[in-house]
Amino acid sequence: MHTLKRFFTLVFLGVLLSACATVPDTGRKQLLLISPPQEMKLGIEAFEKMKGETPISKDPAINAMVQRVGKRIAAVAPLPDAQWEFVVFDAPKTANAFCLPGGKVGIYTGILPITKDEAGLATVIGHEVAHAVARHGAERMSQGMLTQLGGQIINIATASKSPQTRALINSAYGVGTAVGVMLPYSRANELEADRLGQLYMARAGYDPKTSIDFWKRFSAWGAKQGKRPPAFLSTHPVGKTRIKQLQKFLPEAEAEYQRAKQ
Repeated sequence: MHTLKRFFTLVFLGVLLSACATVPDTGRKQLLLISPPQEMKLGIEAFEKMKGETPISKDPAINAMVQRVGKRIAAVAPLPDAQWEFVVFDAPKTANAFCLPGGKVGIYTGILPITKDEAGLATVIGHEVAHAVARHGAERMSQGMLTQLGGQIINIATASKSPQTRALINSAYGVGTAVGVMLPYSRANELEADRLGQLYMARAGYDPKTSIDFWKRFSAWGAKQGKRPPAFLSTHPVGKTRIKQLQKFLPEAEAEYQRAKQ
């Protein structure tokens, strides 16, 4: 009973926090059980570890371009107390990028043939910075904490059941939370980062229409890598869903782009 009370207390506190935490620009309410300083500390520590384990590119042209684009995006991104750092990791076979809490941005060289130019790179950096601004990492961790507590409650509630029954219930709970909650949640985060990233690149002076061109190229590249899992089992939205939303919010970003040019 004590654990049950603790669980519902955390849920209640989470609801209160979600009423206070709002994602910039989209206005979405969110559940956050981790403070910004905690989140930033984790991000900085993880980034330092990565820099020690992954080769860093020494190409002056690539580094200059990433610094140039990154600083323009950082100048318009509402990320308080960010310690901005942009690092190019020499990994030609890795088409990826990330932004950790605290403004630590990593670009793998494998994505540069897909970005093609500064606008494409601005799309990627804008998207990754948006994850940090919207605190998607802290949000995912918060939901994971609640999911874990839910599993503990189930174990207590089924203590009198047979081992076989308990195993079946726990398995169903695990699959249900993964497919019904965590994966859709991740896809929603990606779409939100797409929208915010499009806004940031526009405010930084990059034509937001080019973001759609990049995601089309990225989708085509992904299709060549092999079979994708069904949409409901994927942590990222399918290409057509992503493109459709970007087109929907393009007028909003274009208005920002016109203001940036004035």
